[in-house]
Amino acid sequence: MTLSVIVGYVVAAAFLGLYVHARTRDARMLRNGVFLTIAVLLALTTTAGLLARTVPAAAVVLGLLASLAPLAILVLGVFLIANGVLMLRREGRSLGNLLSLVLGVVVIVLPLAVVAGYVVLTSYREPPVWLIVLASAGLLAVLLSLYAAGTFVAFGLYAVVYARLRHTGSPDAVIVLGSGLVHGDVPPLLRSRLDRAVAVYRAAPAGRRPVLVPSGGQGPDEPRPEGEAMAEYLVAQGVDPADVVPETASRNTRQNLEFSMALLTERGRTDRVLVTTNNYHVLRAAVLARKTGSSAQVIGSRTAPYYVPSAFLREYLAVVVEHRWLNLVACVPLVLLAAYALWSGLVGAGS
Repeated sequence: MTLSVIVGYVVAAAFLGLYVHARTRDARMLRNGVFLTIAVLLALTTTAGLLARTVPAAAVVLGLLASLAPLAILVLGVFLIANGVLMLRREGRSLGNLLSLVLGVVVIVLPLAVVAGYVVLTSYREPPVWLIVLASAGLLAVLLSLYAAGTFVAFGLYAVVYARLRHTGSPDAVIVLGSGLVHGDVPPLLRSRLDRAVAVYRAAPAGRRPVLVPSGGQGPDEPRPEGEAMAEYLVAQGVDPADVVPETASRNTRQNLEFSMALLTERGRTDRVLVTTNNYHVLRAAVLARKTGSSAQVIGSRTAPYYVPSAFLREYLAVVVEHRWLNLVACVPLVLLAAYALWSGLVGAGS
């Protein structure tokens, strides 16, 4: 085993240790996903390199897989575009529903643009200034895309891992995060969150039923508060009305959590709190719960498969915006690298 392989596994183990330590402290931190992703990628790449050098057949397989990368990119792009079209048909035209379609176009067009740009750039013995500037801008676009892809993988991987964590014991309360009503009634997406809360309620011992807090205010296009409609649904499912405490003033997820915790504080039910939402929303809701000072953990309910890609993209973008300064700082080296490439190109063109 070579030194590079040993170093690769040691570093991977170190990041895995950081992940285990950080998750033990608080499973709701986004950095957990970064640590886990780095550990997994290092372990996979180190193992692939070791196999390629020691097992001839493995080298052939790895080479074949690498050659299929362009096809995989094409398939991913087509899938995202098809999903975007389906979202527009089933969920209506909105910026959020366009996300997967737009990303699919970018996934296909960006690699083609990079290849075309490289061909054009290398066709000049002395590239003109406008082409050097365009090439530097293209380099920056590629670097930013790689950063976005890496952080999205970290977010998505840990979202899946966190959603599968088990929270044992009977909770004191369950907060159900609201989403839009349809003609004043609970739609399937919101119903799945409520059904998950009902399942937790029914699983609790008879003398230790949790308080259920359906949380959601009234949107401009809604005839009544979401919390009110959600409370009616819970009671219709057999939940004791005395165990339902609707919260009807919140406008977003952070307020859902803050206002619901205030209601629970009044009732002395804050020791062990669960939050139910859809599976794609679990990690961001958990991060927000941590930021509000709550100890609540979040569990997810199933979502229609066609809805998940766009929903995950919305969640990722929301997390990026919420941590915009951290992401801007992280992108500074990429901007500097592109600027250096531009400067080097202009100096070379002028010499």
